This record gives sequence, C-alpha cells and structure tokens, in this order.
Amino acid sequence: MRVAVVGAGIAGLTVAAALSRAGVRAEVFEQADELGEVGAGIQISPNATRLLHRLGLTERLRTVAVRPNALEMRRWDDGRTLMRTTLGDQCEEMFGAPYYTVHRADLHGALLGLLDQRTVHLGRRCVAVDEGEDEVRLRFADGSTAVADVVVGADGIHSVIRKLLVSDTARYSGQSVYRGVVPADRVESLVQQPAVRIWLGPGQHFVCYPISQGRLVSFVATTPADEWRTESWTTEGEVSDLLAAYPGWNDETRQLIAAADRVTRWALHDREAVARWSSHRVTVAGDSAHPMLPFGAQGAAQGIEDAVALARCLIAATPVSVPEALRHYGEVRTSRIATVQEFIRNNTRNHHHSDGPEQESRDRAMDENWGLRGQSWLYGYDAERSVSGEPALVMTP
Repeated sequence: MRVAVVGAGIAGLTVAAALSRAGVRAEVFEQADELGEVGAGIQISPNATRLLHRLGLTERLRTVAVRPNALEMRRWDDGRTLMRTTLGDQCEEMFGAPYYTVHRADLHGALLGLLDQRTVHLGRRCVAVDEGEDEVRLRFADGSTAVADVVVGADGIHSVIRKLLVSDTARYSGQSVYRGVVPADRVESLVQQPAVRIWLGPGQHFVCYPISQGRLVSFVATTPADEWRTESWTTEGEVSDLLAAYPGWNDETRQLIAAADRVTRWALHDREAVARWSSHRVTVAGDSAHPMLPFGAQGAAQGIEDAVALARCLIAATPVSVPEALRHYGEVRTSRIATVQEFIRNNTRNHHHSDGPEQESRDRAMDENWGLRGQSWLYGYDAERSVSGEPALVMTP
C-alpha cells in the first residue's frame, strides 16, 4: 500500500514511524527546505509516551528528556502552591509510562531517526490534491507530483488537506503566547526539584519546566493580544514587552522572564475538530484535524495518539479496503478528541479567573480534579488498544 504523509511535524513523523514499524513504507512530504530546531519545550504525558516507547524511543527519551517530580498549580501574585500532583515514579507505576518534558527539536529528531531518510522529501509544498476512486494525486509547488493509495494530512492548522473535508477558518482566541528557553544555571531555584509549574492569574497564565536533561528551562507565557494576530513560531518578541505584561506577578516568573536572551511570540488560533475525519482516501491527523489551544499540554500528545491509531487502522488494510480503515479511524478518534477539547476549553476559562468567587471556587476544587487518579481518563488512555476494541484505559489499581 502506498501512503503519502503531508507534513513532517510530530504527528506526520509519528504516522510514518508507526507504519514503518509494521513494514508499511510511507513517503513524507514537507514544505520546509530543511528541518531545523523549531519551537521550545513540550510536555509528553503517559498517554503519548507509552506509544512512543512502543515505536522504539524508550532509551532515546530517557537520555534527552526530563521526568518531572510533580505538576504544581500556583497563585500569580505570591506564588503560593494551590495544588500539587505527584508525577515521577508514582505516575509511571500507575500508568505504565512516564510523564516527560522535552525540547521539541529533540523529540522531532528522535522520530526522524526511526525513518529511512530517503522517505522524507523536503521542499515539497502541497498545493492541490486530486482524489480518485482508486488513488490520490498530490501536486506540489515545484511542479512535481506523487500518487498514493491513501493521503494523510499532517500539515498543521492551515492544512491544505483539511480543505477537502471541511470549509472553515482558524478562530482567533484573543490571546498570544511568548515562548523562551533559559539556561538552568540562571534560575537555579526552578530546577532543584524538577517540576511543571503553572501560575494562574487574571486574564493570563505562565508555565515553565526543565528540558534537555535539565540544562534548560522552557517557559510559555500567555498575554491578551487584542488585534495582534501574527502566526509564526519564529516571530521575534521583546523580553521587555513580556516583562511589562506581567506587573505584580511573583518574583520567580519575573526573574525567569528577565533571564531570557530572546523570546518568540505568536497569536493563538484554533478550530473545531473536523466532523468528517476522512473522505474516500484522504484523512487528517494532529493539528490538521483538531488544532488546540495550549491550555492542557495535549496538542502534541493527541497528534501522537492520532498517528498511532491511524497506523493501526491502516496496517491491516489493503488498497481496496482503505476507505473502511479510514472510517474506523474517524470513529475511534471522534469521541476522544471531543473529551480532550472540552478539557482544554475548561482550562481556558479556569486558568484566567480574576481574583474573586470564581477563582476561589476553582482553587478549592483543584485537588479533586487534578490529582493523579483524577487524570486517569487522560493519562491512562491507550489509543492503540482503542482501535481493536480493547479497554482503552490502562492503569494499576
């Protein structure tokens, strides 16, 4: 079976790696001329790490990632801890896989290393898709074409492939995000006990965690953005602007911002998940299917879940049975993504309450909702098992 994957991000490479594991060759087409170090840190929860381990990345992740001891919710002004969820050994024992924080470039490079490099084609921007009854033809900006039995769109929030399935536009959130990476020795108090720390405040929140074996600290800072709508991972921001956007915040967040040499900034957009995941021979995964706001650390994880579930559906398929395999893929992912997106929407509201009754009610409810067992629906989910109809939740009693 001929599989073409459009997009060499985390979701696209995971699709190709999961197919390759089963002996199915996928050709990956990426519009960038080179694959460089893009982005900063990401969080990979057990629902994704268990799948990455099966692909053969157990040892690689151990050498490049950080396994945080806890996830902490803190108050914006005095830094007081509102809730602490233990991760580390307890999380790994409960769900059979660790919670990792990792530099996006390290994860991307690890996935790329699972593939035959001859299957990854750079400088190939897809501009059109012609779907026939028995095959799909891709056309690229350089005039070249490719033919496949099935096409997977993993080309992000502005996916060309998605347009075959739904007509919509990206939805602006009114928020922007600054990202930065700081050497750990500049903020030693934040790395002595490795943790994911989230400070919640009126209208915005701030997240940081160690990456790259603890040598770096990655941070994400949201700010209301009004009409600032630039969408690019590499748009330069100003450290001074970010610091000015966090007046009155606790010393740790302001010291971390001030320690950054540079930051990037981009506007946050999302879309509804596709109601129709596939056509006859074309489907989508990751941000192409369900771009999410980064208020739950599930964007990459859900792309990985999509990729492995899709590969599992396709592995048993023949060119003739591709439409049925894609239909099954959409069925198993629809309800899962709806649940995760509701979680993200709740976080979008709850993270940004102004001080007052709603904020106080949120803080009181945190222990119940954010304890490790309270996250079993998320962390304990096995996307590969869900395809075969097995119980999808995996956790110890």
